[in-house]
Amino acid sequence: MSMDFYLDIVSFEKRIFSGLVEKIRVSGSEGEMGIYPGHTQLLSIIKPGIVYIFHQNKTEECLYISGGILEVQPSIISILADIAIRGVDLDRKRILEAKKQAEEFFKYKDKKIKQDDVLLKISKEIAKLRVLEIMDKFK
Repeated sequence: MSMDFYLDIVSFEKRIFSGLVEKIRVSGSEGEMGIYPGHTQLLSIIKPGIVYIFHQNKTEECLYISGGILEVQPSIISILADIAIRGVDLDRKRILEAKKQAEEFFKYKDKKIKQDDVLLKISKEIAKLRVLEIMDKFK
């Protein structure tokens, strides 16, 4: 059995990652999942959060995913994401500002602003911050 598999991560804008990896970890609709070589075929919705990529050279990489679909085939794993951003490309200052603005919107009881949409925005910004925290631990 092969000790690696092909991973393809694509967002609406572009291909974010494509290559051989040892394993990945992702937050699916049913919870945290580890995907290893030989994993059973699967189709799952991905929640906003972190995708951990464990490369063949024993290095790790984190990506932020705003949501999407995970498809596991015998030798290829595909992640089709709404938005996917490499951890190294995240801007802490912009994330904190977006989170602060969303929290301010949440305080208002304006009928034009859906509270669920604001909470989703806040949770996405928190997920981005978690990616940055994990990246800091890699250093």
